Amino acid sequence: MKKSSIILMVIIAIAIAMILVIYTDSSTYSTFSEAREKNTELYVVGVLNKEKALHYDPVKDANHFSFYMYDNDSTECQVVFKGSKPQDIERSEQIVLTGKMEGQVFHASKILMKCPSKYNQDQMEVIETSSASLN
Repeated sequence: MKKSSIILMVIIAIAIAMILVIYTDSSTYSTFSEAREKNTELYVVGVLNKEKALHYDPVKDANHFSFYMYDNDSTECQVVFKGSKPQDIERSEQIVLTGKMEGQVFHASKILMKCPSKYNQDQMEVIETSSASLN
């Protein structure tokens, strides 16, 4: 075989290996049911259960925050976060948790929130109307 053929085969093999690594490393959102089945860190997306109380007492333990959340399958689960309570979590539209299930409780290592937009259509119309009336 020629050197160029061998080099081409090595480059193709490296490209295939890179694609496989990227594909297997990519994460998708899971549910609490899937988190119970797997013992690995997963991403769970859902919404805060606003009917149940949020538990955070910074005097007792500033690094313990717990709440209840519904995942995309409407399964409710208690979530414990070893950190302070995120600001405006009550106003969040959606929550993405990174963590894993321990027993019946999901232990989150990270919390990301999607908050309501400051600029919705109704507010934009009010701003435009008020600025036009100033002229």
